[in-house]
Amino acid sequence: MSWIHELFAGGGVGLVAGVASGFSGTSPGGGLVIFSVLLLGAEQHVAQGTSLITQIPPTGLAGVRRYWESGNRSPWPWIFWIGIGFLIGGAGGGYAATAVSDAVLQWTYVAYLAALIALLILRRDRKDSGSDTDNQDRLPWLPLLLIGVLAGFSSGFMGIGGGLAITVGLVAGLRVPQHQAQLVSLIFSVVPTNIPAAWIYWSKSLMVGWPAIIGIVAGLWVGTDLGARAANSVSKAVLRRSMIALVALMALYMTYKALP
Repeated sequence: MSWIHELFAGGGVGLVAGVASGFSGTSPGGGLVIFSVLLLGAEQHVAQGTSLITQIPPTGLAGVRRYWESGNRSPWPWIFWIGIGFLIGGAGGGYAATAVSDAVLQWTYVAYLAALIALLILRRDRKDSGSDTDNQDRLPWLPLLLIGVLAGFSSGFMGIGGGLAITVGLVAGLRVPQHQAQLVSLIFSVVPTNIPAAWIYWSKSLMVGWPAIIGIVAGLWVGTDLGARAANSVSKAVLRRSMIALVALMALYMTYKALP
């Protein structure tokens, strides 16, 4: 593949992953892994390394701004405790991923997505109470830290950025309103907490070529903004159903890839 084709293919990967990220409020890692495999022909470890490396620049900044302008907020204690956990989990996940086969990574990915779908479905019919909003700043630190550790480990081990774990953990576990949980998740596509995991993949040359990397980053900038605009024009119920559908499609595709 010539460098110009890599550039445009990378741009397509980044654009689609960015739109999905901005709309669902998750970091773009899951979409980047899948579309890197599908459009760039990358093997699983390379796709995951590419995903982590292209998420180091603050590509979700435009999306964060859209959520912020719509009145959503991200209390700093949440960011602090989730961030600490993310750094711890990310390094462990990155080292673990380099020690297992592509097949193990793919089936772990499928199981992880299936668990998130189950949590989202169980959470679907609950109503957010006003008291949850009133006590936002006083969420206990330990669950936030554990959400960060899970998100970081999933990011390092599966290259998916950890945004899904953050959103689902906040929504299903701590009853945070959907739009606000998505904003918090997107914050971690701006703060480069995945650097330890990305460095592990980088040091082992598990990434696609630089033209594709540049294209992905450019696509993410544009796509995340477009997706966030769309997300803030629909209800939390629509967002939750859309996230379930997105995660289900990702799980089905990775199941197909993992089958012999």
